[in-house]
Amino acid sequence: MAVKMSQRETIKISLQSIGANRLRTFLTALIIAIGITALIGILTSIDAMEKSLTESFSAMGSNSFNIRNRGLDIRIGGQGQRPKAYPNITYNEAVAFQNEFNFPALVSINVRVTGGATVKFESEKTNPNISVQGSDQNFLETGGYKLGLGRNFTERELELGSSVVIIGSKIKSSLFKNNEDPLNKVITIGGSRFTIIGVLEDKGASAGMGGDNTTIIPLPRARALLSGSAPSYVITVMATKPGMADATIGEATALFRNIRGLAVKEESNFEITKSDAIVQALMSNLAYVTAGAIVIAAITLIGASIGLMNIMLVSVTERTREIGLRKAIGATPQLIRRQFLTEAIVICIMGGIAGILLGLIIGNGVALILGASFLVPWNWMIVGIGVCVIVGVVSGYYPASKASNLDPVEALRYE
Repeated sequence: MAVKMSQRETIKISLQSIGANRLRTFLTALIIAIGITALIGILTSIDAMEKSLTESFSAMGSNSFNIRNRGLDIRIGGQGQRPKAYPNITYNEAVAFQNEFNFPALVSINVRVTGGATVKFESEKTNPNISVQGSDQNFLETGGYKLGLGRNFTERELELGSSVVIIGSKIKSSLFKNNEDPLNKVITIGGSRFTIIGVLEDKGASAGMGGDNTTIIPLPRARALLSGSAPSYVITVMATKPGMADATIGEATALFRNIRGLAVKEESNFEITKSDAIVQALMSNLAYVTAGAIVIAAITLIGASIGLMNIMLVSVTERTREIGLRKAIGATPQLIRRQFLTEAIVICIMGGIAGILLGLIIGNGVALILGASFLVPWNWMIVGIGVCVIVGVVSGYYPASKASNLDPVEALRYE
């Protein structure tokens, strides 16, 4: 029973010592807090980015994929290799695929006209960063777009290549102030005039895709604007039955190889990319950011542990007579060691809790900007507390051992 009381008394004395040196404790805990803030804040921000990306592309579903002449080129810091470019997918090849693909799926064809157009309406105009795409009536569904106002293209508009356009929500807000109705208004894209028939719902600009800065025009009209050039068309396929994505990809690959006249032993000269490939590519690149955050936090915590050890050594020197007195009245080296280790661990946990709270505020601030919901990274929080305990033990062990090994007679004579 006496041993248990001594242990409680040791913890009590440790907490009293921490309270008696508030400035020193605050500064040490602050260093710990900065490291944990860097860890929790950046990792919570990364979780928010991943959630935002997943939500942004979830509308397209896992049952859709694209047939392109090259893979995706998403790299961070120059990592990886550029995707191989294959011969352009021609309009005739794309139409042949659409006509011959009899699998239960929705097929659309689209082509990028430009990514740097300026859209004007009367005295208002946008920045020169508007994407212009030509497509058919299936593009909205296969591309994960929804109409907020207006309608889709009609068969006649697609046949005639009419000068009609569906615009993104950001373009609407830039050109039409005070909630003015944009439908049936005539705008200028580049040097061509188009009548607005629809406005897309707010899609967001996650991953820099600029879904709200998009204009969609009928495919024949886009071909007319691209006359004289040889663009590569993109075929988007969406399986209409759940769980049929892999089978649909197999059928699509076989058909398009046949359209391109490839022999059995020849490699495919086109790329199949799933709708979530962008998310997967970006998330794999975010691993570098995660590693960087961990390195930054580790460096900060190493510095904090050195500072904590130094402070604990100073504390041992300042309290030499106290240690000698405690030993003289029966305190064992084990209890003295536990006292100083407890002080170090408590200081680290105080800093860790403060760092976690600050990290959550910073990380969820990023989540709010990205439109993601509130995140609580329990795993990283538990890791953060565990790291604090480890730092406390590592930093406090040597000073605690030094204190426990002091000779009580010499300690009492210390001035």
